[in-house]
Amino acid sequence: MKALLAALLLAGAADDERLLNRFDDPFEAVSADIADCPEPRGPRITAAEARVQAHHRAERGTTCWLAGRCSEPNAYRFDAAIAATLREALRDTPALHPSSLWFTVQGRIVYLEGCVDGAAQAVALEVRARGLPDVQQALALVRVGPGGPLPYRRMP
Repeated sequence: MKALLAALLLAGAADDERLLNRFDDPFEAVSADIADCPEPRGPRITAAEARVQAHHRAERGTTCWLAGRCSEPNAYRFDAAIAATLREALRDTPALHPSSLWFTVQGRIVYLEGCVDGAAQAVALEVRARGLPDVQQALALVRVGPGGPLPYRRMP
């Protein structure tokens, strides 16, 4: 019985350390032109990180609605619609290529992560995302050119 309990505890601890998209934030790849671009961690977090973020996420949504800045009582309810609009908008944006790019949408903020060929390209993608309805902020966290530093957390 003790061995079974110990095995269950160890299995639970292993699940706590797994990187998962625990809040189901929109996250997807939109291009794959640059072969050596590491995949970002995106919204995948451990259980401990999720516990830390939970309060902030609840507060951010409520504060936005109470202040009259959001038509929804939770800022994260906008994210799926923003992701759908962003997917279409990026498809028609010349600056998307060449790149290997993923996006995450969290609480009306768009994160563009991956690799681009030039700095102007990153700026253009960020401006395009920022101009979409309901997007509060857009950040391009990208490696510019081959071998540059990665400004985002990558998958192990």
